[in-house]
Amino acid sequence: MKLYGRSHDRQSLARHAGDLSAAGGVRAVVLDDGSERGIRTLEFRTGGGLSFDVLVDRAMDLGGAEFEGRGFGWRSATGFRHPGLHEYRDDDGLSMMRSFSGLLLTAGLDHTLFGAEVDASQYRYPPRGTAVHALHGRVANLPARLTGYGERWQDDGRCVLWAEGEVRQAAIFGEHLRLTRRIEADLGGSEIRLTDRVRNAGFDPTPHMYLYHVNVGWPFLDEGARYELPPHRTLWRSDSVAEQGVSHTAMPAPLPGFVEQVYEHELKPDAAGLARPRLVNERLGVYFELEFDTVRFPSFFQWLHLREGAYAVGFEPSTHHVQGEAAAREDGSMTFLAPGEEREYTTAFRVGHLD
Repeated sequence: MKLYGRSHDRQSLARHAGDLSAAGGVRAVVLDDGSERGIRTLEFRTGGGLSFDVLVDRAMDLGGAEFEGRGFGWRSATGFRHPGLHEYRDDDGLSMMRSFSGLLLTAGLDHTLFGAEVDASQYRYPPRGTAVHALHGRVANLPARLTGYGERWQDDGRCVLWAEGEVRQAAIFGEHLRLTRRIEADLGGSEIRLTDRVRNAGFDPTPHMYLYHVNVGWPFLDEGARYELPPHRTLWRSDSVAEQGVSHTAMPAPLPGFVEQVYEHELKPDAAGLARPRLVNERLGVYFELEFDTVRFPSFFQWLHLREGAYAVGFEPSTHHVQGEAAAREDGSMTFLAPGEEREYTTAFRVGHLD
């Protein structure tokens, strides 16, 4: 592995430093001020220029992220609000907007996209005949049970920085879904690997929808940056696209009063079934790339939020189309997990220098 311009192995590092943290590692801290107070956080430093935070009490989502001191994980005005302050039904179901920040916000586990009221008769509880959902579901504001973290040397000579935890979304006479999340990064590397397993731990068939809201902000996002997509077919556009006419590939500077533009694309995968959309900033000579499995995530949304003060672009692989849960139930595309059934999702986040 290369650290600070030189190759090092385990013995070489041990000769130079008595503690691996001189090169990189994972450190547990607790945020202690403002609306973030009390959030357990894991700070990852790879020594290859990549650093990022894992918000244990926010479903182990990814918060701030930097490459060689330059931020790419979006930082909004909300900060990383403690989940104890979250009111799921606040703001007519748009309460997520009061805690929306960071590189990754996970949507699910039983609902994504806009709010809906849907049949819940499978739980056989007469007083609760329907389930009412808010934007992007509950999981992003649920704390995880942290089951482990640290640094581990592999037989192939790599040192892997890792963390693992479990998020439980459960209700009496309702869903019982468990998300097991493992996050890895190599010492000396510039890639984050995410492996999620969602299991129906209950005894009733349970709806399952899943979406990653991956958000890149300034300075990776800046005037002149390019949003690059694999070969694709655009299936849907928000009305704001025609009204504003802002390019979805050539990024402008922050715009006053910009209304979010959203697209649903069908991305053509490579031979392994993977798609790799990315954001390129030639002025800085850097890129951000998301790699995901198009079988697990057949839908992809491109989110442009180029307004002053909230400047971001989003990469959103999704299990379901933009019309949402009610439409999926109607057309038969809704996913129901049988008792004990599990789905696995593997995704990679990469940053680096342009060739």
